[in-house]
Amino acid sequence: MDVRTGLFYLFSVVLLFAAFRVITARNPVYAALFLVLTFFQAAGVWMLLKAEFLAISLVLVYVGAVMVLFLFVVMMLDIDVAKLRAGFWKHFPLAATIGALIALEMAAVLMGGFRPAEEPRALPGVAAAAQAGIQYSNTRELGKLLYTEYLFPLEIAAVLLLVAIVAAIALTLRARKDSKAIDPSLAVRVKARDRLQVVKVPPAVRPAPQVEAAPEGKA
Repeated sequence: MDVRTGLFYLFSVVLLFAAFRVITARNPVYAALFLVLTFFQAAGVWMLLKAEFLAISLVLVYVGAVMVLFLFVVMMLDIDVAKLRAGFWKHFPLAATIGALIALEMAAVLMGGFRPAEEPRALPGVAAAAQAGIQYSNTRELGKLLYTEYLFPLEIAAVLLLVAIVAAIALTLRARKDSKAIDPSLAVRVKARDRLQVVKVPPAVRPAPQVEAAPEGKA
Protein backbone atom coordinates (compact mmCIF):
# COMPACT_ATOMS: atom_id res chain seq x y z
CA MET A 1 0.00 0.00 0.00
CA ASP A 2 1.47 3.31 -1.10
CA VAL A 3 1.22 6.70 0.62
CA ARG A 4 -1.69 7.82 -1.56
CA THR A 5 -3.80 4.81 -0.59
CA GLY A 6 -2.89 5.20 3.07
CA LEU A 7 -3.94 8.85 3.08
CA PHE A 8 -7.21 7.93 1.38
CA TYR A 9 -8.09 5.39 4.05
CA LEU A 10 -7.02 7.78 6.81
CA PHE A 11 -9.18 10.61 5.47
CA SER A 12 -12.09 8.21 4.91
CA VAL A 13 -12.01 6.77 8.42
CA VAL A 14 -11.84 10.20 10.06
CA LEU A 15 -14.58 11.47 7.73
CA LEU A 16 -16.95 8.60 8.64
CA PHE A 17 -16.24 9.03 12.36
CA ALA A 18 -16.83 12.80 12.21
CA ALA A 19 -20.02 12.37 10.18
CA PHE A 20 -21.31 9.85 12.73
CA ARG A 21 -20.52 12.24 15.59
CA VAL A 22 -22.42 15.03 13.82
CA ILE A 23 -25.71 13.18 14.33
CA THR A 24 -24.89 11.68 17.74
CA ALA A 25 -23.34 14.64 19.59
CA ARG A 26 -25.66 16.07 22.23
CA ASN A 27 -24.15 19.54 22.15
CA PRO A 28 -24.99 21.42 18.90
CA VAL A 29 -21.68 23.29 19.06
CA TYR A 30 -19.75 20.00 19.13
CA ALA A 31 -21.89 18.71 16.25
CA ALA A 32 -21.01 21.79 14.19
CA LEU A 33 -17.30 21.36 14.96
CA PHE A 34 -17.44 17.71 13.90
CA LEU A 35 -19.13 18.87 10.67
CA VAL A 36 -16.19 21.22 10.09
CA LEU A 37 -13.84 18.25 10.55
CA THR A 38 -15.94 16.28 8.05
CA PHE A 39 -15.57 19.04 5.46
CA PHE A 40 -11.80 19.12 5.93
CA GLN A 41 -11.52 15.35 5.44
CA ALA A 42 -13.70 15.52 2.32
CA ALA A 43 -11.45 18.28 1.00
CA GLY A 44 -8.44 16.03 1.61
CA VAL A 45 -10.07 13.21 -0.37
CA TRP A 46 -10.78 15.60 -3.24
CA MET A 47 -7.16 16.73 -3.22
CA LEU A 48 -6.12 13.10 -3.63
CA LEU A 49 -8.49 12.88 -6.60
CA LYS A 50 -6.77 15.95 -8.14
CA ALA A 51 -9.89 18.07 -7.74
CA GLU A 52 -8.11 20.91 -5.98
CA PHE A 53 -10.69 23.54 -6.98
CA LEU A 54 -13.51 21.62 -5.29
CA ALA A 55 -11.36 21.09 -2.20
CA ILE A 56 -10.48 24.78 -1.85
CA SER A 57 -14.09 25.80 -2.56
CA LEU A 58 -15.34 23.45 0.16
CA VAL A 59 -12.91 24.88 2.72
CA LEU A 60 -13.48 28.54 1.79
CA VAL A 61 -17.25 28.50 1.30
CA TYR A 62 -18.53 25.96 3.81
CA VAL A 63 -15.87 25.98 6.52
CA GLY A 64 -14.87 29.61 6.22
CA ALA A 65 -18.32 31.16 5.79
CA VAL A 66 -21.31 28.87 6.32
CA MET A 67 -20.08 26.97 9.37
CA VAL A 68 -18.71 30.08 11.06
CA LEU A 69 -22.10 31.74 10.65
CA PHE A 70 -23.85 28.58 11.87
CA LEU A 71 -21.66 28.41 14.97
CA PHE A 72 -22.29 32.09 15.66
CA VAL A 73 -26.06 31.60 15.42
CA VAL A 74 -26.04 28.47 17.58
CA MET A 75 -23.96 30.10 20.30
CA MET A 76 -26.05 33.29 20.24
CA LEU A 77 -29.46 31.57 20.37
CA ASP A 78 -28.58 29.23 23.25
CA ILE A 79 -30.77 26.40 21.96
CA ASP A 80 -32.49 24.20 24.54
CA VAL A 81 -31.46 20.71 23.43
CA ALA A 82 -33.73 18.93 25.93
CA LYS A 83 -36.80 20.59 24.43
CA LEU A 84 -35.75 19.61 20.90
CA ARG A 85 -35.28 15.96 21.90
CA ALA A 86 -38.69 15.77 23.56
CA GLY A 87 -40.45 14.36 20.46
CA PHE A 88 -37.54 12.22 19.19
CA TRP A 89 -39.12 8.77 19.57
CA LYS A 90 -42.45 10.07 18.29
CA HIS A 91 -40.97 10.96 14.90
CA PHE A 92 -38.34 8.21 14.83
CA PRO A 93 -40.27 5.73 12.57
CA LEU A 94 -40.80 8.35 9.86
CA ALA A 95 -37.20 9.54 10.10
CA ALA A 96 -35.89 5.96 9.95
CA THR A 97 -37.99 5.22 6.88
CA ILE A 98 -36.76 8.31 5.05
CA GLY A 99 -33.17 7.56 6.07
CA ALA A 100 -33.40 3.99 4.78
CA LEU A 101 -34.88 5.23 1.50
CA ILE A 102 -32.05 7.72 1.03
CA ALA A 103 -29.48 5.04 1.87
CA LEU A 104 -30.96 2.70 -0.76
CA GLU A 105 -30.93 5.45 -3.37
CA MET A 106 -27.30 6.30 -2.61
CA ALA A 107 -26.35 2.62 -2.76
CA ALA A 108 -28.07 2.27 -6.15
CA VAL A 109 -26.16 5.26 -7.48
CA LEU A 110 -22.78 4.35 -5.99
CA MET A 111 -22.86 0.65 -6.91
CA GLY A 112 -22.96 1.61 -10.57
CA GLY A 113 -19.60 3.32 -10.22
CA PHE A 114 -17.88 0.10 -9.05
CA ARG A 115 -18.76 -1.88 -12.15
CA PRO A 116 -15.91 -2.49 -14.58
CA ALA A 117 -16.18 -0.14 -17.51
CA GLU A 118 -14.13 1.01 -20.42
CA GLU A 119 -11.10 3.06 -19.60
CA PRO A 120 -12.07 6.72 -19.96
CA ARG A 121 -10.51 8.67 -22.76
CA ALA A 122 -8.36 11.60 -21.78
CA LEU A 123 -9.50 15.06 -22.68
CA PRO A 124 -7.67 16.78 -25.57
CA GLY A 125 -6.09 19.34 -23.26
CA VAL A 126 -4.92 16.66 -20.83
CA ALA A 127 -3.49 14.48 -23.59
CA ALA A 128 -1.66 17.40 -25.16
CA ALA A 129 -0.26 18.48 -21.80
CA ALA A 130 0.89 14.94 -21.05
CA GLN A 131 2.63 14.63 -24.42
CA ALA A 132 4.35 17.99 -23.99
CA GLY A 133 5.43 17.15 -20.44
CA ILE A 134 3.47 20.06 -18.94
CA GLN A 135 1.82 19.67 -15.54
CA TYR A 136 -1.95 19.75 -15.94
CA SER A 137 -4.03 21.96 -13.61
CA ASN A 138 -7.76 21.51 -13.18
CA THR A 139 -8.13 24.99 -11.72
CA ARG A 140 -6.43 26.61 -14.70
CA GLU A 141 -8.57 24.72 -17.21
CA LEU A 142 -11.71 25.53 -15.23
CA GLY A 143 -10.77 29.22 -15.21
CA LYS A 144 -10.23 29.19 -18.95
CA LEU A 145 -13.61 27.53 -19.45
CA LEU A 146 -15.44 29.96 -17.17
CA TYR A 147 -13.98 33.09 -18.73
CA THR A 148 -14.42 31.98 -22.34
CA GLU A 149 -17.49 29.83 -23.00
CA TYR A 150 -19.38 30.64 -19.77
CA LEU A 151 -18.40 34.29 -19.40
CA PHE A 152 -21.93 35.66 -19.90
CA PRO A 153 -23.62 33.36 -17.29
CA LEU A 154 -20.75 34.12 -14.89
CA GLU A 155 -21.32 37.88 -15.26
CA ILE A 156 -25.07 37.42 -14.68
CA ALA A 157 -24.37 35.46 -11.48
CA ALA A 158 -21.94 38.14 -10.34
CA VAL A 159 -24.51 40.89 -10.94
CA LEU A 160 -27.17 38.94 -9.02
CA LEU A 161 -24.81 38.50 -6.07
CA LEU A 162 -23.96 42.21 -6.16
CA VAL A 163 -27.66 43.12 -6.13
CA ALA A 164 -28.22 40.78 -3.18
CA ILE A 165 -25.34 42.37 -1.23
CA VAL A 166 -26.62 45.90 -1.93
CA ALA A 167 -30.16 44.88 -0.93
CA ALA A 168 -28.93 43.35 2.34
CA ILE A 169 -26.99 46.51 3.18
CA ALA A 170 -29.99 48.69 2.27
CA LEU A 171 -32.23 46.68 4.61
CA THR A 172 -29.85 47.25 7.49
CA LEU A 173 -29.62 51.00 6.81
CA ARG A 174 -33.35 51.73 6.71
CA ALA A 175 -34.53 54.61 8.84
CA ARG A 176 -35.83 53.66 12.28
CA LYS A 177 -37.11 55.79 15.10
CA ASP A 178 -34.94 54.14 17.72
CA SER A 179 -31.77 54.38 15.63
CA LYS A 180 -28.90 56.47 17.02
CA ALA A 181 -26.96 56.65 13.78
CA ILE A 182 -25.50 59.98 12.71
CA ASP A 183 -24.75 61.44 9.31
CA PRO A 184 -21.01 60.96 8.61
CA SER A 185 -20.91 64.03 6.35
CA LEU A 186 -22.15 66.25 9.18
CA ALA A 187 -19.60 64.76 11.54
CA VAL A 188 -16.77 65.47 9.10
CA ARG A 189 -17.80 69.10 8.43
CA VAL A 190 -18.28 70.00 12.10
CA LYS A 191 -16.06 72.72 13.61
CA ALA A 192 -14.84 73.16 17.13
CA ARG A 193 -16.53 76.52 17.60
CA ASP A 194 -19.88 74.98 16.70
CA ARG A 195 -19.55 72.30 19.34
CA LEU A 196 -17.68 74.08 22.12
CA GLN A 197 -18.34 77.50 23.58
CA VAL A 198 -16.03 78.99 26.19
CA VAL A 199 -17.86 81.14 28.73
CA LYS A 200 -16.02 83.43 31.14
CA VAL A 201 -17.36 82.96 34.61
CA PRO A 202 -16.37 85.47 37.32
CA PRO A 203 -14.69 83.88 40.29
CA ALA A 204 -16.92 83.22 43.21
CA VAL A 205 -15.91 85.06 46.40
CA ARG A 206 -16.75 83.26 49.57
CA PRO A 207 -18.27 85.65 52.13
CA ALA A 208 -16.43 86.22 55.40
CA PRO A 209 -17.79 84.22 58.33
CA GLN A 210 -20.00 86.26 60.59
CA VAL A 211 -19.24 86.26 64.33
CA GLU A 212 -22.23 86.53 66.56
CA ALA A 213 -21.99 89.30 69.21
CA ALA A 214 -21.92 88.19 72.80
CA PRO A 215 -25.09 89.11 74.78
CA GLU A 216 -24.89 91.92 77.34
CA GLY A 217 -24.06 91.00 80.91
CA LYS A 218 -21.76 88.19 79.86
CA ALA A 219 -18.03 88.55 79.70
